Amino acid sequence: MSLITRTRQRIPYGIRRLFRRRWHAVQMFTRLSGVHPRTCPVCGYTGKFRAFGLPLVLDSICARCDSLERHRLFALMDERHGILQGVRSMMHFAPENILRQKFSQRMPDYRAVDLFRADVDFQCDIEDTKLPANSLDAVFASHILEHVDDRKAIAELHRILKPGGKLIAMVPIIEARDQTYENPEITSEAARDLHFGQYDHVRYYGRDFVQRLEAPGFAITTYMGTPEECVRYGLQRGEKVFVATKR
Repeated sequence: MSLITRTRQRIPYGIRRLFRRRWHAVQMFTRLSGVHPRTCPVCGYTGKFRAFGLPLVLDSICARCDSLERHRLFALMDERHGILQGVRSMMHFAPENILRQKFSQRMPDYRAVDLFRADVDFQCDIEDTKLPANSLDAVFASHILEHVDDRKAIAELHRILKPGGKLIAMVPIIEARDQTYENPEITSEAARDLHFGQYDHVRYYGRDFVQRLEAPGFAITTYMGTPEECVRYGLQRGEKVFVATKR
């Protein structure tokens, strides 16, 4: 046992507890601007990522383009597997700026979509878009389905996609759980924040998310980063891109 350890153990517990709390706060503050160098596959930046979110997640947001873990994961998987290869028409719900720029450059018929925002190309409800059936090559819905009636939304997206069209979805999910956790009686913002991780979420998905996607007639493929990629690109371990293809 080292001298420092022996000395620390002689200090009364109350003092050690107070010191530990203060030291933890200092450590968190010094790490807000980044801990380990990472690489962003969205914009090409290499360097430290900033902390982001509540609760704070270290090394989360790219210091150049503001990409989060899910954006970097999709960019990496799309580059490797050609998820959007051949896509000419796509609706992008709740568009993130960095992905919006890239998608609009790649696709001749790209529409940024939201129900409430004014800075989009088209305003509509994901549960009832009013669009013609079989009209789109792809829909991009990252962290959208946990906010809405997902069964209605998934059925509606299946309707407007062409045969062979793709719904690209990412959601907060705990795959250790068999079933999605939801409760319609939980309605207050504070309770939803406590139960579902955010004030406007209505569920936390479990492994049955795949069955929800399959219900209207989608075939599901999933993509996930390797352990080494999670370290290099600052990805969330275990996060997946779900690609639902209309049969």
